[in-house]
Amino acid sequence: MEITKEIFSLIAAVMLLLGSFIALISAIGIVKFQDVFLRSHAATKSSTLSVLLTLIGVLIYFIVNTGFFSVRLLLSLVFINLTSPVGMHLVARAAYRNGAYMYRKNDDHTHASILLSSNEQNSTEALQLRAKKREEHRKKWYQND
Repeated sequence: MEITKEIFSLIAAVMLLLGSFIALISAIGIVKFQDVFLRSHAATKSSTLSVLLTLIGVLIYFIVNTGFFSVRLLLSLVFINLTSPVGMHLVARAAYRNGAYMYRKNDDHTHASILLSSNEQNSTEALQLRAKKREEHRKKWYQND
């Protein structure tokens, strides 16, 4: 019985450590990435995973060491994993609709005129043409709404 308690405590500690490590990677990604879309990806994907691992580790620790099952912890785990991606999707969608800068690695993409939002190197006419194409693309996809 004591050995299984130690094993579960070790599993909880490893999950806490992994959650902390992934949160560190997320923070580095937020600082290093160039635009709001890449930053939101780093913030959402890895932070959601780090919160998931951390809260599961805490839940295992409480169950094994104190015999206490926390419904609040379980509800917070579900709530964060449902709302974090949705919230960041809305932020990224608002940034896209407002024409936020979208980082591109290469300049030779075939659909870059539709996908790119803005860039300092582009002329005003090119930006207006791109905005017009993007609006036509949106109307085509959202005309049934």
